[in-house]
Formats: sequence, C-alpha cells, structure tokens
Amino acid sequence: MISFGKKIALLKKEKGWSQTELANKLSTSVSVISRYERDEMTPSIEAAKKLSDLLGTTVSYLLCETKETNIFKDPDILQMFSEIKSLEEKEKEQVFFTLDAVIHEIKNRRAYAAKV
Repeated sequence: MISFGKKIALLKKEKGWSQTELANKLSTSVSVISRYERDEMTPSIEAAKKLSDLLGTTVSYLLCETKETNIFKDPDILQMFSEIKSLEEKEKEQVFFTLDAVIHEIKNRRAYAAKV
C-alpha cells in the first residue's frame, strides 16, 4: 500500500509543485514537507485538512490504509455516498438497483465492443 508520504509526494508532483511551493501554500517549512514525504512525521488534523484541500483530495485518501484509496480520492464519489446514506432504506434499494443495472449495461457494451 502506498504510504501517506508517498501520496503527498505524488499529488504534489501531479500539481507540478515543488516542496517549497507546497510549504508556502501550507504556511509551513520545506523541512516539514520533506518529513511528511519521508513518513517521519504526520500532520495535525488541521494540517491534514488543509493539505487535502490544496492537493485536491480528501483526508480519508491521504490517511487511509486500504487498497481502494482511489475511491477516497474523489470528493464527488464521497458526496454521493453521503447522499445515499441519508436516504430511507426503500430509496437506497432503488438507487442500488438502478446503479447495478447501469453498471451491468456498461460492462455488456464494453464486452460487445471488445468482440467487434
């Protein structure tokens, strides 16, 4: 699994930022960013929230120890999960039924396209 520090380094690189640029945006020192990236130090909750905002991800993605970390990187998916969670059971069943049907249709189209 990818570590917290590696995630910070990769996301920073995706943004095209140096350690200095990220440190300035986070209002901290380059040595702190360097220690984060080497997994020698973890940020406070407030710093983790600010880091996730700056890097366009979520705190869950940065700190999560699961193979499915990319799910937690997408704030839109997290928002949808939150909205689904607030529904009544019958409404959740309808959403899941519809989602299953759409996913099944997409897989069928891909399989058909691969054969053609």
